[in-house]
Amino acid sequence: MRLSSLSFRARLLGASGLAATALALGAGLSAPAHADDYGALFVTSSQYAGQAGTVAVGQALPNSTGVAAIADGSYPAVFANDTVDPNFGITAPIELGAFLTRGSAATGVGVGPLLGTIDLTALSGVSTSFSSKSELALNVSTDGTALTLMGYLAPINTIDVSNTNTPGYIDPTNTDIQAPSYRAVLELGTAHGLRVSPVASYSGNNGRAAILADDLQGSGQDAYLLVGNGGNGSGTPPSAIVADTGVQLAIPGSANPNTGVVGALQGMAGAKTGYQFGFSVASIGNVADKSGKDDNFRGETLFDNQLYVSKGSGGNGVNTVYQVSPGADPLQPSQAQITILPGFPTGLSANISPTSPATEFYPFGIWFASATTLYVADEGVQSLASDPNAGLQKWIFNGKSWVLAYTLQNGLALDQAYNVSNYPAALAPATTGLRNITGKVEGGTVTIFAATATFSAAGDPGADPNQIVQITDQLGATSLPANEGFTTVAAPTYGRVYRGVAYLSCGTPAACLATAGRLARR
Repeated sequence: MRLSSLSFRARLLGASGLAATALALGAGLSAPAHADDYGALFVTSSQYAGQAGTVAVGQALPNSTGVAAIADGSYPAVFANDTVDPNFGITAPIELGAFLTRGSAATGVGVGPLLGTIDLTALSGVSTSFSSKSELALNVSTDGTALTLMGYLAPINTIDVSNTNTPGYIDPTNTDIQAPSYRAVLELGTAHGLRVSPVASYSGNNGRAAILADDLQGSGQDAYLLVGNGGNGSGTPPSAIVADTGVQLAIPGSANPNTGVVGALQGMAGAKTGYQFGFSVASIGNVADKSGKDDNFRGETLFDNQLYVSKGSGGNGVNTVYQVSPGADPLQPSQAQITILPGFPTGLSANISPTSPATEFYPFGIWFASATTLYVADEGVQSLASDPNAGLQKWIFNGKSWVLAYTLQNGLALDQAYNVSNYPAALAPATTGLRNITGKVEGGTVTIFAATATFSAAGDPGADPNQIVQITDQLGATSLPANEGFTTVAAPTYGRVYRGVAYLSCGTPAACLATAGRLARR
């Protein structure tokens, strides 16, 4: 049954001060697991908010090349403007939904009713770029009391925000001339309610994920660890832009929007190539490439006090999974070393070839089931049905390095077009793989939840309606099980995109419902 006969959404949006603990993670959330362990699956999504008049055909777009819009603001045709303006995007509201779940050691985790949805943008003023597929990753804090995500301090239906400069970090060669916008970390939890921390990082591109590290590696300081990409210009990027990408460290609630880049300096400051913070392809024997782009990260997770990040896009660097090792002082991020996780691919992303499917590697979300079992979401690539790596990869540590055990694809219907009510059939969206993931271990089973990646004939496939799916895997399996397959948690819906997923255990149904009830009463 649903939480109540009242509209959960209406109660939330009409409540005074409900931002105070949008995720009132009460004591029940720390209850120990048992035979039937109840929890909540949180999902971030966005619903397109524009209308035909949001963009006018012939309207000058905020691009320094002087291009004009070729489509009005109607969804999904509006994203045809991406073909003339590579910066094109429109901000939209961020929504957070919660599903009741029930888990058992025998069958894994099953998903029950949607408890409700919160319009986070209405509460915080933080929005997302609707078609930016790498945004809105959702992470649980290290102490289990808060959720974090990233967005923009920009009104809904603002054009071309995701490639804007940030205030104070101006790249004169950036073609996006929309007014500079701060990125922001949005935190929801028990200690601080809803907290917005503006950050100036990722100028020219987007912030993708944030994790709240409580007492960062014993430093006594809480910190956000962020990942994203910076820079949207040509030629030699300014030093401030190079230092504005990759892994960043921010202090929660600080009035100072400046962040610290995590990673030791590689190469020569100000150089066109090889100037990186954290990882450089030159460190593994390759010719240095474009400054700042080797650390174009999009996925992250903290496991056993160790930060791991992924890179799976762009034509520079290595598409793979990395570990971030801090120096003696975790609050001095310039000491950190970023290296490829042993056993993971080391080939240059520039050498990925569609004619050699084994080279295809586009890691996105990463999640540890144990110290020796790591699941990696692979976004896949359009129209490559033979891609053996697309979907959910299971990696096992053999004591020296990580080995790919198998990739789960059954039930994803890779590269098969699906229909969405009211969505033009000619666009033919299809699942290519997975993006963000989370999971839950129940005895000998692991249930993984994921947002799907898509491709279509649309101007920007990031605007395609996608899905939330789940699969239950045997934790100890080392070869591909024959009877495992993905099922749908949330089906594709016109005008909606799903982005991040996070799981929290409540222990009992009463605790889960009490949590939602406290949220609704705020």
